[in-house]
Amino acid sequence: MNTDVYQRIAIEGELSIYTIAEWKLRLDDLLGQGGNLELDLGAVQELDTAGLQLLIMAKKEMIKHSRQLQLSNHSQAVLEVFELCDIADFFGSPNLVQSNHS
Repeated sequence: MNTDVYQRIAIEGELSIYTIAEWKLRLDDLLGQGGNLELDLGAVQELDTAGLQLLIMAKKEMIKHSRQLQLSNHSQAVLEVFELCDIADFFGSPNLVQSNHS
């Protein structure tokens, strides 16, 4: 398997307590398929702690199976939560908040 290939999914709207069950099912399915995963967060309008926990769980699952999770195109809502929680380093994006030009 080519480790440079990422399956990409865009998350749109809310990634919150109200939508987390749906997104967890989708991510569990993707995680079960194997390979690396890219989550495009550009259309995330709201991210709460439940959504953040789902992203953390996905990252930990990928690490557990020696695969890569890449987060891309972070929306302003995502950037604000990452900065508030000081979690960009965990996702491998230490300069993420500082590099935002919005």
